[in-house]
Amino acid sequence: MQQQGKSSGSEMEVTWQDQQNINTFSRFNNRFHELEDEIKFAKEKCDNLEDAGNELILADEEMVRFQIGEVFAHVPKDEVETRIEEMKEATCKSLEKLEQEKESLVSQMAELKKVLYAKFKDSINLEED
Repeated sequence: MQQQGKSSGSEMEVTWQDQQNINTFSRFNNRFHELEDEIKFAKEKCDNLEDAGNELILADEEMVRFQIGEVFAHVPKDEVETRIEEMKEATCKSLEKLEQEKESLVSQMAELKKVLYAKFKDSINLEED
């Protein structure tokens, strides 16, 4: 009987608010990982567009092949340069927004960690393995 008293005495009661905080942290953590993948993809796309722009500068032809959807079309070099620059700007703006969202999530997760670790101490693990 004494052992049962010890084990039930060391367990923490999880309130509805605690469970909501845990669930919120979990959602933030999932979104954080999604953002990391999206940021990686956006960086690669931005680098590829930069490379394409540099290759286009070196091209001698006035008409170049430009992929539109699933097909390649012959498009004037100047128009392709403009399109690549617009695509690069849009991708870089998107990348900045994703990085800002990631920073916001990191700070919100840090706040939730403080709250949850303050209550549960070693009984909860919120760290990545």
